[in-house]
Amino acid sequence: MYHKRTKSPIDRILSPLRTFGKNESNAGFLLFFMAVLALFLANSPWKETYFQLWETHFSVSFGSFTLDESLHHWINDGLMAVFFFVVGLEIKREVLAGELSSIKQSMLPVGAALGGMLVPALFYLLFTDGTRAAGGWGIPMATDIAFSLGLLSLVSKRVPLSVKIFLTALAIVDDLGAVLVIAFFYTSKISFDNLLIGAGFMVALLAANRAGVRSTTFYALLGIGGLWLAFLLSGIHATIAGVLAAFAIPGRAKINEEQFMLRMRALMGRFEASEPNGNPFLTGEQQHLIERMKMANLNAETPLQKLEHALHPLISFVIMPLFALANAGVEITGEFWTVILSPVSLGVMVGLIVGKFVGIAGVCRLLVWLKIAQLPKGARWPHIYGVALLAGIGFTMSLFITELALTAPIDRLEAKLGILVSSVIAGSLGLIYLKRQPLLTENDTDTTH
Repeated sequence: MYHKRTKSPIDRILSPLRTFGKNESNAGFLLFFMAVLALFLANSPWKETYFQLWETHFSVSFGSFTLDESLHHWINDGLMAVFFFVVGLEIKREVLAGELSSIKQSMLPVGAALGGMLVPALFYLLFTDGTRAAGGWGIPMATDIAFSLGLLSLVSKRVPLSVKIFLTALAIVDDLGAVLVIAFFYTSKISFDNLLIGAGFMVALLAANRAGVRSTTFYALLGIGGLWLAFLLSGIHATIAGVLAAFAIPGRAKINEEQFMLRMRALMGRFEASEPNGNPFLTGEQQHLIERMKMANLNAETPLQKLEHALHPLISFVIMPLFALANAGVEITGEFWTVILSPVSLGVMVGLIVGKFVGIAGVCRLLVWLKIAQLPKGARWPHIYGVALLAGIGFTMSLFITELALTAPIDRLEAKLGILVSSVIAGSLGLIYLKRQPLLTENDTDTTH
């Protein structure tokens, strides 16, 4: 008789967490909650404790070498390097076998991303040109993929899957643009000695890929202990090392799908034919067959996908929420309307809300009109307009660039408040607009979520 397996106490505790983590929209909600919490704490009776927490110093020593930084710095330069590493993995995956793998496929998301970066930057400069904050033009260029995809998932019955893929590809190109902007425009004085050491580690990583090394531990040791540390000391922002390290991760499986299925069928057949020993332990032959199955699984899985899958929950539910808690807390010391109507805040808000929409929707219209690109399968123009509105959610990358681009505390306050307000407005407008679209019909089932 079959007996239903009862869950252990630890399974009962972890099961709700696993269920929560499987829903991608929850990542956006958690990010939003942490941003609101940070804003509340920064303007509460506990604000001194909140701000002092991030200035707590932690040090790591290797012999005579010591790296001593604040908690805020460890989050922005350390943990966010892991975020950028996953961004790099996503970029490489899309280039190898995704929406960016061919010129025809990539024209619309790449063109839309470029429009969505250049137009917001121009809008920002219209408000801040000639001021000390003009260098923050990169702030409204970014789209927060977690927030935007989280909200898009709430209207999945009204939006084809192809539109979600389009937004994902657009956001990935957007992230690549932000990485390049950080590398070329928001980098401090460069130490060429440390940069040369970092280049050496990068060559070693690429050589290992070429030689067939597939150990994720090996790439982690060289990527963190070598490349990241060298970039941190070189003056080039350490998060760039995360993207470069990702490009060195192997993106090809050792065996193809057909070889994997043939090998697993053969091993399963031998396992089924093996004699059981009548006790809870496997026979030597069974253990040997299982080890070979494990090896087949490893050979069929690309290290790139393995790392991306393993790190995604860490990024979505730990690193990004922690970054939001550390960076979204702005103390509104003056009149709210004085701050929100400042040139910096207006530049950020108009850039994200208006600039993103005009840049993305305008370029898409132009490319389709010129017959250079076509709309995603099953998509209509209202879907593109809705995505263009959601892309105005800057948040994570915009806050990150704010820390690099602006030095005056008041400018940072104005920019962060502009980011928070515009992200709420853009997200609300996009969600309301897409909710007004008709439900997908049965003929659209092949393009639904």
